[in-house]
Amino acid sequence: MKKLLIALVISAAFAGAQTRIDGKSVSVEFDARMHSRVLAFQNTPIGPMSASETIVANGKTLSEFALTSQHTEPIHDKIGEGKRLIVEGKSGDLIKIVAVSVYEEFPAAAVFDVSYKNVASAPFEITQWTNNHYDVAGSSLWAFQPGTYERRPAWISPLHAGAHQKNFLGMNGSDYGGGTPFADIWSRSVGIAVGDLELVGKEVSLPVTLPDAKRATLALEYAKTHKLEPGESLATFRTFAIVHHGDFYEALVTYKKIMQRLGQPVSARAADAGFRPMWCAWGYGRRFKVEQIEQTIPEAKRLGFEWVTVDDGWQTKYGDLTLNPKKFPRGDADMKALVDEIHRQGLKAQLWWSPMSAAADSELLKEDPELVLRNKDGSPQKISWWNSLYLCPANNDVIAVQRKFVEKIIGDWGFDGLKLDGQYMNGIPACYNPAHHHAKPEDSIEQLPQLFKAIYDEAQKLKPGALVEFCPCGTSYSFFTMPYYNMSVASDPTSSWQVRTKGKALKALLGDGVPYFGDHVELSDNATDFASTIGVGGVVGSQFTLPAVASRATQFDLTPARRKIFEKWVALYKNKMLSEGVYQGTLYDIGFDRPEAHAIKKGETMYYGFFAPQFSGKVELRGLEDRQYKVTDYENSKVLGTVHGPTAQLQTSFAKHLMLEVEPQ
Repeated sequence: MKKLLIALVISAAFAGAQTRIDGKSVSVEFDARMHSRVLAFQNTPIGPMSASETIVANGKTLSEFALTSQHTEPIHDKIGEGKRLIVEGKSGDLIKIVAVSVYEEFPAAAVFDVSYKNVASAPFEITQWTNNHYDVAGSSLWAFQPGTYERRPAWISPLHAGAHQKNFLGMNGSDYGGGTPFADIWSRSVGIAVGDLELVGKEVSLPVTLPDAKRATLALEYAKTHKLEPGESLATFRTFAIVHHGDFYEALVTYKKIMQRLGQPVSARAADAGFRPMWCAWGYGRRFKVEQIEQTIPEAKRLGFEWVTVDDGWQTKYGDLTLNPKKFPRGDADMKALVDEIHRQGLKAQLWWSPMSAAADSELLKEDPELVLRNKDGSPQKISWWNSLYLCPANNDVIAVQRKFVEKIIGDWGFDGLKLDGQYMNGIPACYNPAHHHAKPEDSIEQLPQLFKAIYDEAQKLKPGALVEFCPCGTSYSFFTMPYYNMSVASDPTSSWQVRTKGKALKALLGDGVPYFGDHVELSDNATDFASTIGVGGVVGSQFTLPAVASRATQFDLTPARRKIFEKWVALYKNKMLSEGVYQGTLYDIGFDRPEAHAIKKGETMYYGFFAPQFSGKVELRGLEDRQYKVTDYENSKVLGTVHGPTAQLQTSFAKHLMLEVEPQ
């Protein structure tokens, strides 16, 4: 009772004081219970005070900590110069310390370091902690969510009442897990993103909910049992809150830049060839014949494609380099001959590969069965889609095997690039294989990017400028592997919306030096929507088949009507090469601006892609200078008139899309 009275007296003393830190664009306030709220741009509260940092100790959620002290100090660390507010409070025998840092160079970001100290004489069993739990006010809200699920949801979508997605970045299925620790909710006026700033992947959750029509919530949670002994402290992961106007784009760029300050390597740049159109033999399926590819190459070349991808089906078993003898009866000599033919016709050659996987009956696992990742019960972890097993990325022998694959594919067979493919590549379970001598089971999770680094480094050593495409089959992307490939991809989009929204997100995370492949146009709306890829600065591609050489008629057949569409759009792509421009991600809000709009700057010229089922009215041309511009519908080579910047409006009407070139006069 005495302790409680002391706490109440201390709490009352702080109740009237302002416990707050102000950055240029973000502020964080604490009350006497150490609840907090974030304010953006001229004191706009994101939501009400909430129990933002909590912990579950001995089965009880502790959310009320009586504030006992506060002070502010200047800081200079890896992120930059700024200031830090440190607040301390107490709940029974547990002390909570929250340090909030704001930085000159990142005016909209607040960085949180939270820890708990046991001052009792007995241990606490900690089972979960939560940081940056905020209510977000608003009746119309959108969200960016990073979770990887078998249903492959869109990363960006409006929130509807009752919505809930846990966004657990561990495994959400045998093949599905991982992602980028960044979640965002925004309204028409303001938004907030939260996440962690760890340099390796952690099994955190970033739940996003819309419990009612007037508010949403987001947070970062970590659930793992930890025994906190007397006198010991538990530090949570470093986390952040970033405020913004418009959609998620600016906050995602800020997250990337802060992570790079902390030590995340900068994403690799692609050679010029990485921006060239791609044709893939996947239209012919796993049962393709080499003759089908060879007979299609001349047509692909005539249409303007400059890459040929040999997809799944070349191998006998996942995990083995043995060529299918029905397709390559002379083995390596036949594969080399196919690559030579692709090169003879002036195109680049890419090979599909499912790394970090091996069939249970593969020769690789017969020779060394202990390469596999094992679960806690000793069973091997399955990759159900490939009917294969995970190889452990934290095992040096596995990495050596993957390097040998690259040496064979690029060094011996002569391919110019790799298509790394698999929905399982973003996340992986903990490994309990005793033969691997891991320091901790989570080594497999945290060291996953190193496997892809080995693959990328080997490819560049053998052929500088080699293209390494990363295609996680419709799932979210992990930020931690991004430095180790030089092409991202829409990755089995279910719609043109996914092509465009994934493009915007990946442009934020990877920048413009890494080409974004819009995937095969056959996966877009009506199987012909090149505009969505071009409009976001993506690289166009196809898996078309020739009816004369296909085993059966498919939706991928290059009919005369489809040929005309392909001729038109591939030529437009190559003429404008917007994939080499600079994506202007902050000009339009993908949630609230209608029609949906994307802008790319190339030199002094601006290019706009507007998208809607039907639209009639004025479109706004943002990002211009104070000068005169000529406006051209470049899809149809039609001059629409002139406008004057910096912000101009154009009366128009269109169906599906409108592609504009706005050139200074």
